[in-house]
Amino acid sequence: MRNQPDVLRPGQGPSGGERTETVIVGGGQAGLAVGYHLARRERPFVILDADQRPGDAWRRRWDSLQLFTPARYSGLPGMTFPGPPFAYPTRDQVADYLEAYAAQFRLPVRHGVRVDRLAWQGDRFLVSAGDRRWAADQVVVATGAYQRHRIPAFAAELAQGILQLDTSRYRNPSQLRPGGVLVVGAGNSGAEIAHEVAAAHPTWLSGPDTGHLPVRTGGRWDRLLTPPFWWLISRVLTVDTPVGRKVRPKALVTPAPLERVRPKELAAAGVERVPRTVGVRDGLPLLEDGRVLEVANLIWCPGSRPDFGWIDLAVFGQDGLPLHDRGMVASRPGLYFVGLWFLSGFTSSLLGGVGRDAERIADQIARSSMVPSPDRG
Repeated sequence: MRNQPDVLRPGQGPSGGERTETVIVGGGQAGLAVGYHLARRERPFVILDADQRPGDAWRRRWDSLQLFTPARYSGLPGMTFPGPPFAYPTRDQVADYLEAYAAQFRLPVRHGVRVDRLAWQGDRFLVSAGDRRWAADQVVVATGAYQRHRIPAFAAELAQGILQLDTSRYRNPSQLRPGGVLVVGAGNSGAEIAHEVAAAHPTWLSGPDTGHLPVRTGGRWDRLLTPPFWWLISRVLTVDTPVGRKVRPKALVTPAPLERVRPKELAAAGVERVPRTVGVRDGLPLLEDGRVLEVANLIWCPGSRPDFGWIDLAVFGQDGLPLHDRGMVASRPGLYFVGLWFLSGFTSSLLGGVGRDAERIADQIARSSMVPSPDRG
């Protein structure tokens, strides 16, 4: 594959910036996958990423994190994930894989560039990062599905003596203060972190039971059932099938069942299940049943959502999410989203599933770039 230049035409763009054909905002798995497909189509593009090297978003996750999909189903287009096919990659292995991927295909990633505004100016998009500017015919938003943590406003009322962390700042139990730990959010992240910290701290896990998968991750039945299950979620649970269209609205709001840590293992580790955390009383967390927990640490794991506050375009619904069809925005041609949960299918936000959306969007960009519109000349 030939390395493509990231600047479409020489010269200066608006405000001394650059003029490019396509800007990809975000250098994680979604942005790299789109870049791979654009390079194969010999289209000029640049990837703007706030981190200093590929995979840094993964390196900031907690130390013991592992994927829930085995390596066989965790590769990006053009490069399989290294290692045993049914091993579950660790946080650092994913980060190193993304760094190797960008290097293997010589993708033009500009690191340390935090985009703070996307707008429309004249007949092109204007991408801003501080005092730097890019004018682009097409923009792909690939910033990921989980940037903004759902931390309730009452968190500010907790006593200063309580250490508060979220999943972007928790690394391992050594960070915690002596005393009890309340983990708020009983999904997979909360359950795994609660199970980990319970070895050294009294631990409470707050939130409703989300259920759990019937097979054990990494076990014999898991190996037998994963191939047909992956086929189901990647080929059947999509917006192209009646069942996929029916499942999508529920999947967008329903917490995933526990996969690696089961309820009985939480109980065996000493984790106490408690109701939702709904407020603060006398500086301490207040539960839905009226109880107050005296803890020294609180880890927020209530889930996350995308952050599009930097996009100054009228392309969002009342829920703050983009109005799109498989990642393509009809109200603003040339704008695309990739890497979001259930963008076109159940696997759209996963390492092994993002490539299909990336390829479709790259095809659309290539077609649009070859047929100039009247307003773009």
